[in-house]
Amino acid sequence: SRKTTVIFSSPDKDSMAPNRDIWQRIRKGLALQSYYDHPGIAKQVDWYSGNQTYIDRVMGRAELYLYHIVEQLEHHNMPLELALLPVVESAYDPFAYSNSHASGLWQFIPSTGSHFGLRRDWWYDGRRDPVASTEAAVEYLQYLYNYFDHDWLLALAAYNCGEGNVKRAMAKNRRQGKKTDFWSLKLPRETRAYVPQLLAISRVVANPKAHRVALPAIGNAPYFDIVDVPDQLDLSKAAQLASVDSEE
Repeated sequence: SRKTTVIFSSPDKDSMAPNRDIWQRIRKGLALQSYYDHPGIAKQVDWYSGNQTYIDRVMGRAELYLYHIVEQLEHHNMPLELALLPVVESAYDPFAYSNSHASGLWQFIPSTGSHFGLRRDWWYDGRRDPVASTEAAVEYLQYLYNYFDHDWLLALAAYNCGEGNVKRAMAKNRRQGKKTDFWSLKLPRETRAYVPQLLAISRVVANPKAHRVALPAIGNAPYFDIVDVPDQLDLSKAAQLASVDSEE
């Protein structure tokens, strides 16, 4: 049977209480703080700190998906900085599409998506399915973390430019007697900015007041539920049954 994700309603006011705020939950699960003061992320920190409009827009989109993603990351004991990776990848837009044919919140290219079980056909692209793509991203990131001997920065770099590129850069540094940590590798320009972007937005979320940024109130509660349906269902009918307007 096909699965349809139906958005029921935004969280109620009780879920906005301080002890139920999603940002507090994320802060408790941050695990990469040792990199937050690295000079290599200063430019990215300044950019996020000076772009409140961007923060509003992206985190407004994130409200629909953050709770689900945080749940999945916590279940696998992964750093909650990774809940902010779609900010860097897609600006939290499940319909984002890149020149390299990457798609969805987590920006899977077709081959990697297929490898991690994301089905594509005439009706459906699993890369644009927030639930399926999150499951695939968690699996992929776990694989890369193990592959690079439990180094999250190398895993993140590989998520962006491929494990082969990172592995070759490490091998080149070894031959030259150089360090093989992320900061020492000669990687594609996009990747050299990519990892600092994630660390920078994580630093801002960890202490928004210090960076003159306001985060939108997002409750620590599910935004959507998943309903199994036996066949295709018109979205306007789904909206009617869920008592939400058709646009949402």
